[in-house]
Amino acid sequence: MYRALVMKCALAVASIAALPGCATIVGDETHVLPITSSPNEAAVVIIDEKGAEVFRGTTPTSATLKKSDGSYWGGKTHTVRLSKDGYDPQVIPVTPHPNGWYIGGNIVFGGLIGWFLVDPWNGKMYNLSPQNVEASLPTRPPPR
Repeated sequence: MYRALVMKCALAVASIAALPGCATIVGDETHVLPITSSPNEAAVVIIDEKGAEVFRGTTPTSATLKKSDGSYWGGKTHTVRLSKDGYDPQVIPVTPHPNGWYIGGNIVFGGLIGWFLVDPWNGKMYNLSPQNVEASLPTRPPPR
């Protein structure tokens, strides 16, 4: 009898875990971040929250960024650094925020299962902000 109860509980937990949340169904694990600058051909380096370089390029370009580190509530943050000789560098933070499917979709369809068991385990519940980077690098004054 005890064994049957344990089996039923295990089956119930497995069934609940298999149900997807709304953001999991319609979201993406990555975000393509378009990056432009004025002037063009600025060097771009993107660092994640752990200090790891995840992208290097020259504007105009696009970088594919992960939205989550794979842990529970593990939204990833990034720092975009743009630089060019003769110009002041720009540093732009890119941060995760819950998307509408996570918030609204789980109210209508997923409920607590989507909010707390399914969607927090993947990056599909997040949008990255800003959605694109358009940097204007100010001219560096000449040395005196």
